[in-house]
Amino acid sequence: MTDTVICAALRDVPTTTLADLLGREQVMDIGIRPLWGPVPRVSGPAFTVSCPPGDNLMLHAAIYRAAPGSVIVVESGDLDHALAGGNVCAVARRRGVAAFVADGLIRDLGEVRELGFPVFARGIIPIPGAKKAVRPLNEPVRCGGVRVEPGDVVVADEEGVVVVPHARAEQLLPAARAKLAKEAEETLDDWEKAHRAKIDALLRG
Repeated sequence: MTDTVICAALRDVPTTTLADLLGREQVMDIGIRPLWGPVPRVSGPAFTVSCPPGDNLMLHAAIYRAAPGSVIVVESGDLDHALAGGNVCAVARRRGVAAFVADGLIRDLGEVRELGFPVFARGIIPIPGAKKAVRPLNEPVRCGGVRVEPGDVVVADEEGVVVVPHARAEQLLPAARAKLAKEAEETLDDWEKAHRAKIDALLRG
């Protein structure tokens, strides 16, 4: 199965299902959230970027280097300067980038929302960063507390952001599909009956 097929298939899987299967360590913290809504679920291979505080050069470089369908993932942590604005997001969208997932801030939210470009980040600020610091692209980064390797599959929706390690992505799909199929067949009455029995047993214990 090709990476493109895997990413497309994972786009049909909610982040809640992936989180159940992968565990807490692959889920970004609650500060990394969609900046407008309702946001579509996105899924794509990570193109990773590292920006030091106060500088956004490498994210601006990444929009010209990331392959179409990529999710650009940014390590920064800066809460004083914007990593990108409306024009950068517009060019990224035009070049086929699926989304930004940034441990930092952006600006021009109204423009980004109007574009319909998905951005998952810590918030907004009107102050832009500088463009001086050159760093390697597509190296391992940490974003939202999760280690992200280039090519890992990033799935993001209104519930949060999950990083599926590249080596586990294909083998995870059957389990995710089976879980979704089981849930689809279960009525609320079935769920309540099983849930109540479980809770009662735990209380008795």
